[in-house]
Amino acid sequence: MKTRVDRNLCIGAGTCTVIAPEVFELDSELKAVVKDPKGADDDKIIDAAKSCPVMAIFLEDEEGNQIYP
Repeated sequence: MKTRVDRNLCIGAGTCTVIAPEVFELDSELKAVVKDPKGADDDKIIDAAKSCPVMAIFLEDEEGNQIYP
């Protein structure tokens, strides 16, 4: 699964970093970034994406089909 954060949408709420700290972190601009896309299982990454209040986390399958949002 490919994980991407749209920095233009991200407001730095940080819920993704709480749910999947192995995968996401906030950078110096307090925007979420993917630090290790394989750091957690897919279910945990999906939960983190769903927790984003502005839906800034995009998930794609191996063929590039969007899974979320």
